[in-house]
Amino acid sequence: MEESGPVIVVEDDPSIADLLNGYLRKEGYRVLLASNGTRGLELISTNQPCMLILDISLPGEMDGLDVCREVRRTSAVPIIMLTARDAELDKILGLELGADDYVTKPFSPRELLSRIRAILRRTAAPSKAQAEDQIMVSGVTVDFRTREVFASGQSIPFTTREFELLAYFFQNRRVALSRRQLLDGVWGPDWYGDDRTVDVHVRQLRKKLGSSFPLVTVWGIGYRMD
Repeated sequence: MEESGPVIVVEDDPSIADLLNGYLRKEGYRVLLASNGTRGLELISTNQPCMLILDISLPGEMDGLDVCREVRRTSAVPIIMLTARDAELDKILGLELGADDYVTKPFSPRELLSRIRAILRRTAAPSKAQAEDQIMVSGVTVDFRTREVFASGQSIPFTTREFELLAYFFQNRRVALSRRQLLDGVWGPDWYGDDRTVDVHVRQLRKKLGSSFPLVTVWGIGYRMD
């Protein structure tokens, strides 16, 4: 395993933390554990993690959503949130705050490992959405080699999932894509979850890219980038 940094797990349930620690170490990952948000932020600031696994329901002054918000101020590290089965609003809020994915408790450690591997593969590999290194559309420049996005000369922070979704739209420009197609193409065919995940990420793209960016809703189908 040659990751750039450890996987940081912020989870207050000792049984879940120990389970994840064991599975991740068995797969070759270096793991750091925190049982609350404050300690989690300390570990993130003093290390350069390749992945953050973050429970939404944390004790103390900072819950998982607070931690996610704070991390996204300075870092694009991939974040997978652990949520309760009935916490639909928390899932949406987590994605809007910049989480790349979520896993619902109770979960299979193998499922989580699969999500981690998929995200880290995409993070490590340059996007193949276009042959060109850089493309400009409506004043927005996307650098597929460095995985950066610029508008008016300013860098726009994107999560791993947001960038992959944008790259997929570039790859399929002027094609109307259903939510299912977007889930299969960006999240993977084995991913299961609510179609609203796509809507949340598209909303984030529009917010970051501006109203002039040609990402339109195709009623009854999904979305299209013109």
